[in-house]
Amino acid sequence: MSQDKTVLIANGQGFWGDSLLGPLRLVEEGPLDYLTLDYLAEVTMSIMQKQKLRNPNAGYATDFVEMLRQILPTCQKKGIKVIANAGGVNPRGCLEAIQSVVKELGMTGIKIGIVEGDDILDQLPELIASGEKFKNLDNGEAVDSILDRMSSANVYIGAKPIVDALAQGADIVVTGRSTDPSLVVAPLIYEFGWSMDDFDKLAAGTVMGHILECGAQCTGGNYNDWRNVPDFARIGYPVVEAKADGTFVVTKHEGTGGLVNIDTITSQLMYELGDPVNYLGPDCTSDFTTIKLEQDGENRVRVSGVKGSAPTPTYKVSMSYEDGYKIVGQLTYTGPDAIEKANLAAAILFDRVGMYGKPIPEADRFVELFGTNVCYKGIVKQEQEPSEVLLRVGAKSHDKNLLNILARELAPLITSGPVGVTGFAAGRPRPTEIVGYWPALIDKTKVTTSVIVEEV
Repeated sequence: MSQDKTVLIANGQGFWGDSLLGPLRLVEEGPLDYLTLDYLAEVTMSIMQKQKLRNPNAGYATDFVEMLRQILPTCQKKGIKVIANAGGVNPRGCLEAIQSVVKELGMTGIKIGIVEGDDILDQLPELIASGEKFKNLDNGEAVDSILDRMSSANVYIGAKPIVDALAQGADIVVTGRSTDPSLVVAPLIYEFGWSMDDFDKLAAGTVMGHILECGAQCTGGNYNDWRNVPDFARIGYPVVEAKADGTFVVTKHEGTGGLVNIDTITSQLMYELGDPVNYLGPDCTSDFTTIKLEQDGENRVRVSGVKGSAPTPTYKVSMSYEDGYKIVGQLTYTGPDAIEKANLAAAILFDRVGMYGKPIPEADRFVELFGTNVCYKGIVKQEQEPSEVLLRVGAKSHDKNLLNILARELAPLITSGPVGVTGFAAGRPRPTEIVGYWPALIDKTKVTTSVIVEEV
């Protein structure tokens, strides 16, 4: 293999709900070999699990399938392969939906691969019996207390099964809860023939995946120096030019908006970063302190020098559970003494709820006054009292009926509370489920993944 070979990888979705313009413009506006799409977050898995319980055919990112309908003809024409963790808790359902779209488009010769094995919800009793503890990584609590309320349990799998799908000729690869960087590491292993124990290269791929995973967040989005970012409306999503030696250049398509420089890339590298020396992943451990960044021309940053080491013997498991309900309503208070009136209204509301016989504990109450620097409390000084504030008031409880009482008593504040109130046009709020997050570890030998590739 030539050391001069360059593989072009882009990421067009940073989360489920990101702009569809990202992938559409990436495949249309420039050259590309791989398009990756990151849809999953911890709470997303729980939502998808509940969707699947209601409908066995649901439980995956439906946006992904509809987006494929628009880009597949161009991808086939240009030879662009697509890798996404859009399978959620139902990769097979996603596979069937993609197959239907391919047939509707009248296309043939498309190979679709899925990776399964990350969803261990049904295996929890067996795994616990085998010695897995699933202790909460944040507080050390035993899993027994919430086991009967568990709604999802997914392992953060690595790149290897994605590589296997590519090796079987897959044009589209769909996974469940793989790690975000693994979507990018996999095509590098496949294209360059990297060994699974070449940890420096795997670490370089992990850093690349970390830079790409949030989409336009590394090309000027959510960036502190926002005034110097040109043409936000047409911001370019990131494209990487990868080399076999593990070095790569982060850029974007010509003629797109946004900005790629050392600062934008550094900002993304710091995003969701714990120990920079030991960035843990299923494929390797990466040392972010070894990363070297160089400006390589306009909107081009070269990355090199990344060092890595062996991964841990465990996978991270993202688990979620039912943790009661919450409710939040809002009113706007205006005129003189707006803050005092809003605080009084909240106090009246909780007093009236208590009159029904079951008061809401202080610790379970929520009162927030937008317009009083609540986002920067203690950091940004309030120069003068505002003449209008948005009162957001609510509570959490395992008693849904109690929260419905709070919802009923919110509107009466308009005629039986402080003067100067507006903003109830949206109607009565409703209780929604609280999804608790439970991070844990599992022995890698207890997890088995499988790959299926089918041609349409």
